[in-house]
Parts: sequence; structure tokens; C-alpha cells
Amino acid sequence: MGYRIAVVGATGNVGREMLNILAEREFPVDEIAALASRRSLGTEISFGDRTLKTKDLEQFDFTGWDIALFAIGSDATKIYAPRAAKAGCVVIDNSSLYRYDADVPLVVPEVNPEAVDGYKKKMIIANPNCSTAQLVVALKPLHDRARIKRVVVSTYQSVSGAGKEAIDELWDQTKGLYVPGQEVAPKKFTKQIAFNVIPHIDVFMDDGSTKEEWKMVAETKKILDPAIRLTATCVRVPVFVGHSEAVNIEFEEFLDEDEARDILRESPGIMVIDKREDGGYITPVECVGDYATYISRIRTDSTQENTLNLWCVSDNLRKGAALNAVQIAETLGRRCLKKG
Repeated sequence: MGYRIAVVGATGNVGREMLNILAEREFPVDEIAALASRRSLGTEISFGDRTLKTKDLEQFDFTGWDIALFAIGSDATKIYAPRAAKAGCVVIDNSSLYRYDADVPLVVPEVNPEAVDGYKKKMIIANPNCSTAQLVVALKPLHDRARIKRVVVSTYQSVSGAGKEAIDELWDQTKGLYVPGQEVAPKKFTKQIAFNVIPHIDVFMDDGSTKEEWKMVAETKKILDPAIRLTATCVRVPVFVGHSEAVNIEFEEFLDEDEARDILRESPGIMVIDKREDGGYITPVECVGDYATYISRIRTDSTQENTLNLWCVSDNLRKGAALNAVQIAETLGRRCLKKG
């Protein structure tokens, strides 16, 4: 016996990935609904070997549906998530709307699966920010072994994290730079993204950090441990899919780099590719379409006691969004919504 699943925002990049991953992982689905705005009504999208036609979110009745995977912006989520929750459908939300609500679990299943048990307070579970999701997967097993004191992380985030318009802008700008008179001015980004990097994601805050950097701090504390001190610099790079992170981790106890490598190799959701030779590491292009969070360049930081460096790469549309949401649904099913 399976579940009745609704995918909200099914025509977007993340919504389509949710449908792909539900099919790939053979999630037990008895019935599935692909929901979108009225302007996308009837759009055909794939679900495994089936073709679905989108239904109108505004008119949809969530009564009798088990789980709704939301992949729409915060403004629309604010309207429709409470409606679904009130009808008894558990919402797994990919927006930032509920991440910092004390009554809403913020979950990465490899890190804090037990947190899903708190879903009943609002019938909503939050999916973390894409850059946070892969980071905490890497930090969790190391934290369990040697207790993390402080993290310094620099991110190299692909344009797909900013949506389809951002992907189109990188593509069009890249082409336009080779054709005189067809240059494309920045619209989605504050500066040219083609052949450039931009140290600015989301809005600036009073202390000089950006909202994206603040999210990584707040979410890591909520998911993993409020005692961890974290500072981040988040950078947008001209890559279509795949976020990368350079991570410096200070521990309370000594942790040898070889032991850290062994721990990570045995940890869920992680693939270690770490050879000290040309090409012995993973780049964003190589992680696209994969489920794993890849770890490379594990090494001792000789400038600070009990400190390691590592390189972390993951498909942001998968682990950073759609995959994590489906994993939450799987965890919810195992722990709380068992059927059959």
C-alpha cells in the first residue's frame, strides 16, 4: 500500500527533479498529482514511464492526500502550505518560509532523521538551503567523532540555485560575449555572471553578511548543533549545476586526516574521492545527476590545532533540494506514516 503524493511547482527545475527522483527511488506511490499555477495548467511532464498533466494548484483539494512536496516560492507557499496542512496533508517545503520556525522541523535525513517526529505541530517539515544541506552531511560524522568548534566555509554556488532565469542569463551572456552587439546585460544577477564570480547571494544584512550566509549559520545550528560557530562567504560562479564548498573545520579533539577520510567513507550519503594527484578530486560537472555529496582534498590545516580542510561538492538540484525532500518523505513514511 502506497501514498497519495502531490508535487507543488511541478513544472519548475526542482519540481521536475522531485518527480524524477520519486520515480528513480521507487517511492511507494498509489496516486500522484502534479500541481502548478493556472498558466501552466495541462502542461505535460514526466514521472518515470508515465506522462502527467499539471492540475491547478489554486483549485486543488488536499483532503485525503498524504504528502505534498512544495517547490514554489515563499509567497505562494505562505498561501497553499497552511491549506494543505489544514486538510491533513503533510507538507515538505523547499522554500525558506518555515526553516526558522521553532515548531517546524528542519531536516537532513543523514543528520537529524528523528526531527521529522515533530511534524505534527504544524504538519509542515522544512527542507534546508541547498548550500547548508551538503555541508551538514559532511560535518555530521566528523562532529560525532571529535566535536566541531568552528567552521569557515566559502561556497562556489551554481546559477541553477537562482532558478531558470539565472540559467538562461548565464547561457545568453556567454553566447553574447562572442557576438559583437549581442551582449546581454545583467538582470537576474547584480553583475555579469559569464566568465566571472559574484560574492553576493541574496540580500545584504546590517552586519555586512548576505542572507545566504546567514542562512548557513542559522540552519547549521538548528540541524546539527547550536554550539557550532560558523562563518560563510557565499559566491555565485558561472556553473550551471553543482555547488562546491571549501570548508575549514576546527575540532575540540584531535582528528587525524586519515581517520577523518575513513569516517567519511563509511558515512551515509557521502562519496570520498581523494587522491593526491592530478584529477584526484570531484568537480561540479562530475556530480550532476548523482545523489551523493562528494568529499575531496581532506588535509590537515597546519596553521591551527585540531583543524582540517576539505572540499565538498553536490548537485544542488538533487541533494540541495529535490532529493533531500524525497528523503524526508521516505523518513516520514518509515517513522510516522507507515502503511500496509
